[in-house]
Amino acid sequence: MEKEKPVNFTYMGQSFGDMNDDSSAFSDCNSDRSGEFPTASSESRRLLMACVSENSDDLIRQLVADLESCSIDEQKQAAMEIRLLAKNKSEDRIKIAKAGAIKPLISLISSSDIQLQEYGVTAILNLSLCDENKELIALSGAIKPLVRALKTGTPAAKENAACALLRLSQIEENKIAIGRSGAIPHLVNLLENGGFRGKKDASTALYSLCSVKENKIRAVQAGIMKPLVELMADFGSNMVDKSAYVMSLLVSLTEAKTSLVEEGGIPVLVEIIEVGSQRQKEIAVAILLQLCEESVVYRTMVAREGAIPPLVALTQSGTNRAKQKAETLIVLLRQPRSGNVAARESDVSV
Repeated sequence: MEKEKPVNFTYMGQSFGDMNDDSSAFSDCNSDRSGEFPTASSESRRLLMACVSENSDDLIRQLVADLESCSIDEQKQAAMEIRLLAKNKSEDRIKIAKAGAIKPLISLISSSDIQLQEYGVTAILNLSLCDENKELIALSGAIKPLVRALKTGTPAAKENAACALLRLSQIEENKIAIGRSGAIPHLVNLLENGGFRGKKDASTALYSLCSVKENKIRAVQAGIMKPLVELMADFGSNMVDKSAYVMSLLVSLTEAKTSLVEEGGIPVLVEIIEVGSQRQKEIAVAILLQLCEESVVYRTMVAREGAIPPLVALTQSGTNRAKQKAETLIVLLRQPRSGNVAARESDVSV
C-alpha cells in the first residue's frame, strides 16, 4: 500500500510534518453527539444503573441477545442501551464486544428502519473508541454497512458513520478498504452539504483517508476541491483550517492542482495570506508553494493575483516556517518567465 506522510499537521496527539502550531486543526471524533434518547424509559435507566453492579455481565449478555430479537422495538431498546453503555467507559466497550455485540449491531446498520440503523451506527461508533475493538469491527464486516449509512442514513447516522470510519481508518490497512468501499464520494457530499458537525466529521475522516494516494485520487475525482475552496473562502464557517489541511494533502496531485485553479482557489489562498490567522497563512503559503514549484503558468497566475505584497509581509511577521516558505515562493514568483518552460505548460483557464 502506498502511503504518503501528511504534512504540516498535528492530529490526535501525533505529529505529521513541521507545522508550528500548539493546537490541532481537527478534533477527534469521540462518542456520538446525537443526544441522549429522549424517550428512554425508567426501566432503561434502571438497567443502566444495574450495569455498575456485579450483574453488569449478565445485563450485557441479555442486551446482546435482544439485538437478535424478532421485535424491532426490542432491538431498538437493546441497541440504545448498548450505545449508552459504550459511550463513556472503555471497560464496558470491551465487555460488550467480548459478549458478541458487534456482528448483530452491524446487521442493524443495514436495517430499513432508519432509527434502528442510526442506533446501530452510533453503538458501533462508541465501541470503536476502544482501540482493542477496531480490528474486530472491521474484520466483522462493518465498513460497507457504515458506507451505506453514510449515503442513506439520518443526518446523525451520517455524522456518526463518518466518525466510525475515521476510527477504523486509524488502522492503516483499513484505509484502502474504506476507500474501495465507496466512502470517499459520500464523505465529500457530507463535506459539501452537511451541517457544521457533518462537515467537520467529513473533513477529519477525509484527512485520515487521504494519506493514501489512491484515496486522494478518489477524492479529487469526487469533486472535493469545490467544497474545500468554498469553505476556505468563508471565514465564518470555522472550516478554513480544516479545509486547508485536507487541500494540503491533495495538492501534490496534478489533477488536484488543476481543479484548485479551476475552482478559483488561487485568489482564496492569497486572501488567506493577507487576512488569515498565523496558522491559516502558514498552510496557505505551503499550498501555493506546492502549486507553483513546477509550473510557470501557476506562478504567473499567483503573481497576477497580487500575492507578492502579502508574502513579503509574511516574511516579516509570520512564523519561522511561514517566513521560509514565503521567501521561497517569492523567489519563484520573481523568476523571469522562461519561454521554453512555458511552452511545455498546459493552458489553464482562469
